[in-house]
Amino acid sequence: MESPVLITGASQRLGLAMAQNLLEQGHHVVVTYRTHRSSIALLKDKGATVIQADFSTEAAIDRAIDEIKAISKTYRGVIHNASDWAQEKAHTNKQGLMERMMMIHAVAPYRINLALEEALCNCEKQADIIHMTDYVQETGSEKHMAYAASKAALHNLTLSFAKKLSPHVKVNSVAPALLMFNEGDDEAYRKKALKKSLLEIVPGAQEAVKAMNYLFDSDYITGQTLHLNGGRHLK
Repeated sequence: MESPVLITGASQRLGLAMAQNLLEQGHHVVVTYRTHRSSIALLKDKGATVIQADFSTEAAIDRAIDEIKAISKTYRGVIHNASDWAQEKAHTNKQGLMERMMMIHAVAPYRINLALEEALCNCEKQADIIHMTDYVQETGSEKHMAYAASKAALHNLTLSFAKKLSPHVKVNSVAPALLMFNEGDDEAYRKKALKKSLLEIVPGAQEAVKAMNYLFDSDYITGQTLHLNGGRHLK
C-alpha cells in the first residue's frame, strides 16, 4: 500500500478540502479531527482512515502519535492544519489560553514531526511536511495575540525541520490570510474584509489545495513560506 498522507484537523474548511483532493488523486489519507462532523463519515466512506484527536494536552498528543504510527511504518507527507482561532476577550485565563495555543499549533506539530521522522525519511519517494500557519505570523494581532504567537512559532519550526530532515523531507509553510468567510459573517464585515487585500476576493479553500499540490509536486522547495494573502501585505 502507498505511504499515506496525514492531515490534522480535517473535518472542515481547508483541511477537509485538502483531504478530499488527496483522496480524489488516489492517495491513502489519514485524518484527525477534534469534533465529529458529518464530513468525517464522508471522508471515511471515500477511504480515509480517521482518528479522533484533541491536541490541547500532552496525553492527547501521546495517544494520537501512537495511533498514527500504528497505521503505517512510512508516511508520504504530513499537513499540520489542526487549529483553534481563540481570542483574548473570550478567555479570562490568559496563561491557559497561551498554553493551549502553543500546544495545538507548535507542540503537537513538533512532537508529531519528531515521532514520524523515520517514517517520513523511509518513504518510497521524497516526503513533505506542510505547516498551515497564518498571515498574522508576521504582523501580530491585537485580538488574537496568543494565536498569532503560536503560529509564528510554527513558522520557525518550518525552518528548523527543513534543516533537520533534509534531504529526505521537504518542509514548508502555507500562510493564508482570509480564504473563506464563516457562515455568520454579515455583509458589512464581508465588504470591509474584501478591501484588506489588493485583489479584493476571498478565493475559497481550493487556494489552499492548489498550494498543497504545488509544494507536493515541487522537487526543490524547502524551508519556505507560501503566502496566500492577495497582496494584503502591501495595503
